Amino acid sequence: MLGTIRAFWNDQRGIAMILVAIMLPVIIGFALLVIDMSRANSLHNDLQKGADALALAAAAELDGGTDAIIRANRALADSVLGNTPLVDNTYRFSDQGSQKTLTSSGITWRYLSSLPANDSDPIVAANVITDESNDAADARFVEVTVKPTGFAAIFPASFLTANNADNSFSVGAKAVAGFNSAVCDFTPVFMCNPYEMVNGTNDAGGITLQQAVAERKYRRRLIQLRTVGNNAGYFPGNFGFLETDGKGAKGLATALASAKPGACYGKNSITTATGQKAGKVKGAINLRFGMQESGSNFNGAEFGPAVNVRKGAKKTSGGNTCPSSNDLTFDVDGQTQGLGLDSCFKTNTCTMMGGRMGGGDWDLNTSSNSYWKINHIPSGIALPSALQGTGDNLPTRYEVYKYENDPTHNLIDDKSKAPGNEIGRPSNKCEEPISYVDRRLLYGAVIDCQKLETDPNVDLGGHTENLPVEAFASFFITQPVRTDRCTGKGTTCFDYDADIFVELVDVTGHAGQGTLNNFLRDEPQLYR
Repeated sequence: MLGTIRAFWNDQRGIAMILVAIMLPVIIGFALLVIDMSRANSLHNDLQKGADALALAAAAELDGGTDAIIRANRALADSVLGNTPLVDNTYRFSDQGSQKTLTSSGITWRYLSSLPANDSDPIVAANVITDESNDAADARFVEVTVKPTGFAAIFPASFLTANNADNSFSVGAKAVAGFNSAVCDFTPVFMCNPYEMVNGTNDAGGITLQQAVAERKYRRRLIQLRTVGNNAGYFPGNFGFLETDGKGAKGLATALASAKPGACYGKNSITTATGQKAGKVKGAINLRFGMQESGSNFNGAEFGPAVNVRKGAKKTSGGNTCPSSNDLTFDVDGQTQGLGLDSCFKTNTCTMMGGRMGGGDWDLNTSSNSYWKINHIPSGIALPSALQGTGDNLPTRYEVYKYENDPTHNLIDDKSKAPGNEIGRPSNKCEEPISYVDRRLLYGAVIDCQKLETDPNVDLGGHTENLPVEAFASFFITQPVRTDRCTGKGTTCFDYDADIFVELVDVTGHAGQGTLNNFLRDEPQLYR
């Protein structure tokens, strides 16, 4: 008997069955847990992808416009509620069935003006936009929350906690997205918004920048841009300079004059540059008109003039060189005529923007010394129907310039009335004309200077970092920078060496006409 017991004790056959029997509940439990975790992870991924997609759809509309939140809400509604949703937000493995679609009742969202410095810090009330009607332009981020949905586990979770008696728990998701916008190959210039609204009004008839670019009668208004400095502060229509990749004044001058500035600027992070650069402005702007100012020394293919440099000037000296402003006589009565001033500039009666914004009523073809009659009638070219109009339908100067540039119209080589004989083609003594960009356009960042000056957190002056941009814009330069406006002009006198006369052409953002898209680098981005 003792031997039989000892033999049985030492016999290991069938031990695996005993171990399997003991471990079987554990093995099955782990298998169920793995399945549940996989299902829960898939459900969370589906919900998170929906939250991410919806946040990105809304963030793409947060371009700083006053209706940004309205458009963002519409984007979310179309994404979730539309008959043909922009985003297919389906999820599986919830306790609602095998496959469900995320609906508006399952999500909430709010708009943010800022984010905490650290991603681990919670979003607080100071970050949240509370007045979505009046503060929509400050909305930079959107937080989308997918309400938790039930998940029924196979694993008997009730063994682990009394709160899960039905083996279920909830799975949700949250995403924060914002809109990044930048431009590249832009002129290193900023301009104080000529149409900045302060307390619901401005000195330009209550017209916003977006409204101005949308209607021809406002785009036609001549704007006199003046350099910040020399007792000129950050007033609407004043302009200054941005930091460039180049070092110092030489780098800035090169970027101002080049057809390929190279620098990129973000919508929320421009940095202004210090120093007075009136001479550099004159050299860089006039280079575009086929003029090489003394001391500029811009040489090379990227410093060529525009294909059409008609400016209302007669060359009176300078010999066999690319002319400077000193070699030219402007506005010779009955002989030369540039794209003219608005009438109030001629009489010193402009009232908008401190007297530096006209009404858009320039003389295209009315008087005997009008632009068209001086420059094209001598060649027998009557004003085409495409440019005819009066009042609100009068074409802009830029539209006339573009019509002249169309090779099918053959107008650039028209001679102005003798003995002026000006043509639009630049002198062959200058660099070759550039056609791959429009050299008569000045690009710049438009900022709300008056708002920034009242912000205690912003020291607007000299070198200022991380300034927000209302929009990036293009302006048509109507004439060279001149210093002769006070000579024999009666009441018409503009003695500012670096003033630039322009028309607004286009802005970035939803209100723009799309001509700046080649410069834009727009990208909605997930932050959390």
